[in-house]
Amino acid sequence: MNNDSKVAEAREDDVTGMIESRTSQIPSSAYLGAALGSMAAAAILRIAGKKHASLFVGQWAAPFLLMGVYNKMVKQHGSDAESHQTA
Repeated sequence: MNNDSKVAEAREDDVTGMIESRTSQIPSSAYLGAALGSMAAAAILRIAGKKHASLFVGQWAAPFLLMGVYNKMVKQHGSDAESHQTA
C-alpha cells in the first residue's frame, strides 16, 4: 500500500467514523418504522387514486430497510466496535 492510499483511507475512516457515530444513536426500530410508514402512506395514496405518488413513496421502504441493516452492522462491526467491546 503506497502513502497516497493510506492518506485517502484515513480520510475515509474519519468521515465514516463521524457518520457512524451519529447514525449509531438512532434505534434500529426507527428505520423499520419509517419503512412501514412509507408502505402505509403508499397504500393510502394508491387508494386515493394518486398512482405515481404512491409508487414514489412506496419505493422509500427498501432504502429505509437498507439503512437499518447498515445501522445494525455499524453497531456490531463498525469502526468503533472495538472501543465498545473493551468498555
